[in-house]
Amino acid sequence: QVQLVESGGGFVQEGGSLRLSCAASGGTFSRYTMGWFRQAPGKEREFVTSITWSGDSTYYTNTVRGRFTISRDNAKNTVYLQMNSLKPEDTAVYYCAAKKGGTPYYILRYEFDVDYWGQGTQVTVSS
Repeated sequence: QVQLVESGGGFVQEGGSLRLSCAASGGTFSRYTMGWFRQAPGKEREFVTSITWSGDSTYYTNTVRGRFTISRDNAKNTVYLQMNSLKPEDTAVYYCAAKKGGTPYYILRYEFDVDYWGQGTQVTVSS
C-alpha cells in the first residue's frame, strides 16, 4: 500500500511562491507516474500537472503552464510542485496523486486513473 503525504501549503500574497512536497512510502516510487490535482471551494477537483517515471516528461494544464513546475527525486521518493506568480484563483486544496504501473512515459491526467491520493494541503492566495 502506497501512502502519500503532502506538505508545504500555506498562505501567500498574490505574486508570491510556494513549494509543495509529496513524500511517498511503500511500493516502487520510480515506477509511479505522479501528479498534482487541486480542488477550489465549490468546484470539482481538477488536474494540475503530471510527471513521468524518470521525470523526463511533464504536462501542465493551461492555467498554470509557465508558472508551476513539477519535479521528482526518485532517490527521496518525493515529488515537488514549485508554484510561482501565484494568483487568487490558485487557491485550493492541492492533492498529490500516483498511478502505479503503466508505461515509463504515461501522463496522468484524469481522476479515474489515479491509484493513490494524498490527504491534501491547503494553498491560499490573497489579492
